[in-house]
Amino acid sequence: MSQLGEVLETVRRARGMTQEELAKAASVTQAALSRYENDQREPDEDVLVRLAEALGITVGFLRHASRARGAMAIDVHMRRHATAKPTVWRQLEAQLNVFRMHALQLFEEVSLRSEQRVPTFDPIDTDPTTAARLVRAQWRMPTGPVRDLSRWLESAGIVIIEQDLGTARVDGLSLWVEEHPVMLLNTRPPMDRRRLTAGHELGHLCLHSSYVSEEMEREATEFAAEFLMPAEEIRPQLRNLTIGKLKDLKREWRVSMQALVERAFQLHVMTASQRTNLYKSMSANGWRIHEPVSDEIPLERAKLPQLIGNALHQRGLSVAEIAKIAGFSPSNSENPFRPSDVRTDRWLHAV
Repeated sequence: MSQLGEVLETVRRARGMTQEELAKAASVTQAALSRYENDQREPDEDVLVRLAEALGITVGFLRHASRARGAMAIDVHMRRHATAKPTVWRQLEAQLNVFRMHALQLFEEVSLRSEQRVPTFDPIDTDPTTAARLVRAQWRMPTGPVRDLSRWLESAGIVIIEQDLGTARVDGLSLWVEEHPVMLLNTRPPMDRRRLTAGHELGHLCLHSSYVSEEMEREATEFAAEFLMPAEEIRPQLRNLTIGKLKDLKREWRVSMQALVERAFQLHVMTASQRTNLYKSMSANGWRIHEPVSDEIPLERAKLPQLIGNALHQRGLSVAEIAKIAGFSPSNSENPFRPSDVRTDRWLHAV
């Protein structure tokens, strides 16, 4: 059965376009577009070309992209604040699905030879803290703070897409693409918060690839806390916390002051009243919204998407040819797989 209608609607949502806007851009009637999206009618070839051009993709992408996957499906995990509007997360879910479709097409040309892999656990049998410890052990991570978290995630084959999501109320989303995960991260928050989001999404990928419960968010948060702030290593440093000490620990562990306070409380080295007093001090300085020293956290950038483009470019493919393989129109500036001057790493191999 053709999936063109579902793909067409998903890409339209991802672009933030209404049916009326896409119909106008593609010179078709809204009624006709509605029938295309509901698989009640197949568009003619010239109409398909106009729709693809208006959406910044190729006709081949529209024809061959796989089915979209919903926010509550088993292999899709979305982190969002309760205040985010349904229209916002539906658009972002569509964006993640579109990147998944692009990645699927690229993986037919590029083989990712990951140094590590993302292990999966049944949260009934393995609690989030134990899962985080096992991941660190399997990846042979050194003790102490996680340096360059993006590098660790990418070395496990996670394709990280970084972009301004247009809202501060959604931090990140993730899902599996066959055997490789895709993670969409918001670039608006400061680096310390983005690292926590990445750890949170890693928790979803490890714990919820085949299991969904009402405790998913709590489990992913607990996973991220242990992964980024291992209890046995950070516990001694969390005793007798002061504002000055929190700033120093934030620089060292590269997580927010609030995350450190919560970790101390969780590990029972801080009482409820001490926690409240610290938050009062932070609020008095306006730090519950904008924390200090965030600009001192080293910036981490995802490199794998461009490295995939580089691998194809080294095979002699042009930028336009690479865009076509991924399903982007050559003029689409949102193509994260556009090759750069970054040297291709050893975990990539074009086949």
